[in-house]
Amino acid sequence: MNQIRFSCMLFFSAITLFLISCGGNEEKSSDETTNKDSSNTTAVTPPVNTIITTPQSMMVAKHKVVDFAKWKASYDEHDSMRLANGIHSYVIGRGLQDSNMVQVAVKVDDMDKAKAFAKDPSLKKAMQKSGVTGAPSMMFVTVVFQDTVAVNSDIRSTTTFTVKDWDAWQKAFEATKQERMDNGITTRAYGHDADDNKKVRVVVALTDTARAFAYWKTDALKQRMAESGVIGQPERFVYRVVQRYR
Repeated sequence: MNQIRFSCMLFFSAITLFLISCGGNEEKSSDETTNKDSSNTTAVTPPVNTIITTPQSMMVAKHKVVDFAKWKASYDEHDSMRLANGIHSYVIGRGLQDSNMVQVAVKVDDMDKAKAFAKDPSLKKAMQKSGVTGAPSMMFVTVVFQDTVAVNSDIRSTTTFTVKDWDAWQKAFEATKQERMDNGITTRAYGHDADDNKKVRVVVALTDTARAFAYWKTDALKQRMAESGVIGQPERFVYRVVQRYR
């Protein structure tokens, strides 16, 4: 009798161990499946494209003012007049060497309408009242490249010059991107006159002003520009961005 009872105990013990073993394997298998599924469903965030190559019509004005604060107040007061002509404020900058030298860049819906607005006597009167001195320089630009990536600098440089051939210049300019970056210069935008693609305008951010100024004086840059078809001496304006509009 004791032998039968002992045999039964061994049998139930074996069954219990078997069930425990199976349960452990099932739990492990479930964990492995969960981990595997989790690794397969990890979301990969695609890189954000900050480059815009859709042509953008813009008007850029540069002029000197007697008092920046007075001029800025007047500029803001006339925003409705600009909007009525399809003109949208974009960037205002003040000269790095002369803070009363102001550059205003605006986006325009209709280039012909913007040109007509620029010749309107009411605009001239408003500018004189705001303290603008001398005749402002204006350029109507078709911007073909913009990089909206954030940069750790609010110092910009606008360079305008003439080239022999737009396509040849653009190809050479793009090929020297890394050289500019190595010298503290990051391209922000470039384009050409709305009526003449041989008149070029380039906007860059200066992440290292000392290196950038030194680079502009090098014979290597002069050679690069000559090889790309730049004619004459470029006109450069260095400024600090004081306001951006959406």
